[in-house]
Amino acid sequence: MSASIIDGKAIAAGVRAKLGEEVAAFKRVTGRVPGLATVLVGEDPASAVYVGGKQRACAEVGMTPFDRRLPAGASFDQVAEELQVLNADDAVSGVLLQLPVPDHLDGSSLTALVEPDKDVDGLTPVNAGLLSLGRPGLRPCTPMGVMELLAQTGVALEGAEAVVVGRSNLFGKPMAQLLLAENATVTVCHSRTRELASVCARADVLIAAVGRPRMIGADFVKPGAVVIDVGQVRLTPQEAHNKSGLVGDVDFAAVSEVASAITPVPGGVGPMTIAFLLRNTLLAAERQAEGAA
Repeated sequence: MSASIIDGKAIAAGVRAKLGEEVAAFKRVTGRVPGLATVLVGEDPASAVYVGGKQRACAEVGMTPFDRRLPAGASFDQVAEELQVLNADDAVSGVLLQLPVPDHLDGSSLTALVEPDKDVDGLTPVNAGLLSLGRPGLRPCTPMGVMELLAQTGVALEGAEAVVVGRSNLFGKPMAQLLLAENATVTVCHSRTRELASVCARADVLIAAVGRPRMIGADFVKPGAVVIDVGQVRLTPQEAHNKSGLVGDVDFAAVSEVASAITPVPGGVGPMTIAFLLRNTLLAAERQAEGAA
């Protein structure tokens, strides 16, 4: 068996093309332009690249980007003040605090200061609670991107056994909630899980998000399973065997011989995260426009 490749780059391009049309329609109807504000604290090179990509993607679909940068030594109160200014700005539909923040800051506490209606990362306690209760709200972008990949691949989730490796608030927990909402039977694995390979090998859908390069081998995968690799670790190009140096949590070459479908790294889940960040920004703008009407 050789797995089909789930092309996240192509699927994300389709999402963004449709989104551009929806943004144009929103402008015609409301006279408003959705705006996305990113807040970057410090000069971490990887974070700067991510923020730059989000800013460019925002402009490409017709939204207004707001790029806010603070020095690495900024205090909690300084970052909080910037977030509050953006919360109060009617031109800003969505606010994103780029994580991780410098070690002296509490990223979770700062994220919680974002107005829930502008929380396009879907990480505030309010939106996390709404997701848990199955009520409408802004959802975390990467799990939503994974759901779209599964939908576009034609994966039937109802009654399927899904295993999520990783229990982070950013991905693992919301991913499990979204799968449960589609009536999958969900197991969440973590560093204390016993017989991890055996648990994973039960899955019809296996989703890995732990940041350990190539830890998911062929013995973790049920023949014919769909495998989604959320991990991204940067190695040297020689170690990674590709120009970017990026690898995922899944041993792509080995697992491709067992799975029915698999996402690559890069070019799998990554592009979907930005696509759904933009979708969340439009959704936030639509809700704010309704509230102002």
